[in-house]
Amino acid sequence: MILIFGGAYQGKLNYAKANFNVDTIWDCSAGAVPNFEADCICGIEGYVMECAKSGEDPRKYFEENRALWQDSVLVVTDTSQGVVPIDRTVREFREMNGRLLLWLAGEADRVIRVFCGIGKDMK
Repeated sequence: MILIFGGAYQGKLNYAKANFNVDTIWDCSAGAVPNFEADCICGIEGYVMECAKSGEDPRKYFEENRALWQDSVLVVTDTSQGVVPIDRTVREFREMNGRLLLWLAGEADRVIRVFCGIGKDMK
């Protein structure tokens, strides 16, 4: 699995399309559950937000479906920067998203941080 992360609007999906064999894309940014039949699953932070609202652990879904995303490109926005939100759900979302990113990075064959459209190999 290839994990691509970075800040919002930094060109993560365009980087994935330009550098990897991505034919099908599943967008989770509106909160959809990841569909691991796609080559690239993007906007995973949207799914994490829905998990924060419902009190579910997003990592559990990824663990249960591990075999399905081993050959995928996963694209996640890093939400760990900036002012800590006052809203409890948003704070929980940021923590969940960070913990999921940490775990996915450990599972990934390759980790790439994208900033201003430029990818930097982290692993």
